[in-house]
Amino acid sequence: MATTTERDDDTSEGGPLESWTNGVLKDEAKRQRLYRALFWTACGFFLVTTLFPFYWLLVLALTPNNRILTGDWSLPVIGVEFPHPQGFNPVAFVEVFQVVPFHYFVFNSFVLATTTTIIVLVIATLAGYVFGRLEFPGRGALMLGILVISYFPPAAFLIPLFDAFLGNPVVVPFLGIELFSPPRLVNTPGSMIMPFSALFLPLAIFILTTFYAQIPDGLEDAARVEGTTRLGALVRVIMPLSAPGIATAAVLTFISVYNEYFFSSIMALENNPENWSPLVGGILSYQTQYTTDFNLMAAASIVGVLPVVILVIIAQERIVSGLTAGALKE
Repeated sequence: MATTTERDDDTSEGGPLESWTNGVLKDEAKRQRLYRALFWTACGFFLVTTLFPFYWLLVLALTPNNRILTGDWSLPVIGVEFPHPQGFNPVAFVEVFQVVPFHYFVFNSFVLATTTTIIVLVIATLAGYVFGRLEFPGRGALMLGILVISYFPPAAFLIPLFDAFLGNPVVVPFLGIELFSPPRLVNTPGSMIMPFSALFLPLAIFILTTFYAQIPDGLEDAARVEGTTRLGALVRVIMPLSAPGIATAAVLTFISVYNEYFFSSIMALENNPENWSPLVGGILSYQTQYTTDFNLMAAASIVGVLPVVILVIIAQERIVSGLTAGALKE
């Protein structure tokens, strides 16, 4: 019996890893140190993987283009292959506006993103109210249909949209009857804003539907008793209480459109600011058939990303609360 008891005690102790785990779980101080270590490890990994591309852009922007083409990135003291500026050429941040009118490309992207965001928020606000606060037959199926359409690849809509924006007449299939000729929208903001609004509208509707559905009915009923219409209650009561969700939808839409190039590269037939070519088109303008100014492309990328960085810094509290409120509210 004694031998069996000793064997059971040895089995209950487990291996070193199990013993260490039990010790950490039972000791509050060790558990807090473990949590802090895991937190800082995750933060360090995230910062390294996120900030290294920006560091690489800065290195390329400050290095003369002829030194970039040599590809020698070894540090002179320790001989380690690590990217660092080969020379110091801050003039590249001025040359980006001299070689190409880059500020016009940034302006184009800013106008396209702002206009699309406004359109998406107006439509998504009304649709989110309908889906989130009204009961009607087929509501779930209609919402599912909107979300399903959003999963279609954008390339699937490219050919019919481009054909329509060229101003070609609409003809009835098999009959050859010409119905009407739409206006030519290629090389205009409309050929980009309309597809952008359709692509990013489902996500905004889903976000706002989730927020509007969480507002207590009593608040809206109290406003309706005071004589406010549904639209008035939406503007005065529901939207202010859903400000984090609106800010989240606005920022996500703005960033997505600001960085978009697929539709823009097709609808703007040339990388020309007069054709409303966006930011990415301006960055690619430094690449010609025979030469590529890597330092100017890197400097232009840094200049182009600054508006988005400023926007995220200003709206970061709203974004974080908007993304987490759905999991925290009861």
